Amino acid sequence: MIPGAGGSAFYWHLVVPRLQAHGHDVVAVELPAADDSAGLEAYTTTVVEAAGDRSNLVIVAQSLGGFTAPLVCQQLPVALLVLVNAMIPAPGETPGAWWANTQQREARRLQNVRDGRPADAPFDLLVDFFHDVPQAVIDAAWAQGEPKQSDAIFASPCAFTRWPDVPTRVLVGRDDRLFPAEFQRRVAHDRLGLAVDEMPGGHLVALSRPEELAVRLADCATAAGPDFPARP
Repeated sequence: MIPGAGGSAFYWHLVVPRLQAHGHDVVAVELPAADDSAGLEAYTTTVVEAAGDRSNLVIVAQSLGGFTAPLVCQQLPVALLVLVNAMIPAPGETPGAWWANTQQREARRLQNVRDGRPADAPFDLLVDFFHDVPQAVIDAAWAQGEPKQSDAIFASPCAFTRWPDVPTRVLVGRDDRLFPAEFQRRVAHDRLGLAVDEMPGGHLVALSRPEELAVRLADCATAAGPDFPARP
């Protein structure tokens, strides 16, 4: 399970025990996000090492973790990739270029207006990320301290030439304010030729809807098989 910006395995802490209760062996990866020398190659190595000699893997990637996911799939025996409110990279793209390339800013401005906020409202952690997270979970997240995220990763190219030949699911929180659902549907269609699965919740669905997310992920893993819809 690959976290987003900040690289903290804490993001998955409510989902992990629920997936374990479904009988899954789960590894939430801590990425070297604070390291100014760490690019996508280092992130990928961290995930590969965490996986060890496991096989028949389900890789779950959230937000910025979407840039690490296809690189991991090139190195590990992955049965299924699930992208959760994730950035979907194009071959050779950097995370820094992704925002303009996908027109994320324009999508967020439209979402702000739909939500009754100024179109160019500044980013606010509580409003944009934690708006649907229970207060007790917010308090626990605040107690962790703010994750450090080096800017170096945003200049690191995603070194693949075509999307890996791995069945891929795109799971979208319909209340995501950073990556609005309509925006995610467009990017998934344009870049992967895939429709998305929607669920309630904002950008941090692992914190706001851990039970439902765990059930969705467990169902995805169960469904993965020879007839599972992979990207063409």
